[in-house]
Amino acid sequence: MVGDVHEIKDLVDIVENIFNLVIRLAGILAFIMLLIGGFRYLTSGGDAKAAESARKTITYAILGLVLIIAAWFILKFIAEFTGLGEQLLKFEISQ
Repeated sequence: MVGDVHEIKDLVDIVENIFNLVIRLAGILAFIMLLIGGFRYLTSGGDAKAAESARKTITYAILGLVLIIAAWFILKFIAEFTGLGEQLLKFEISQ
């Protein structure tokens, strides 16, 4: 519509939605990689190279999950520290 005024709240909502989407997608991807690594480890059939590759996949998937959780906590800390609180970084599963 002509004449609509956009507010900072609109930008905050966009950033909030992007953060929530990225965190969820990264978590899902890390979980899928964990499953793939586990499957590859179980089907390695005693092959040392295949088992090592699967172990690395599992390790990197777990590291990814840890980094995702750490990033989420850092963002929450920044939001609290700057006074934005729950306004900016709501993480609701019901969306």
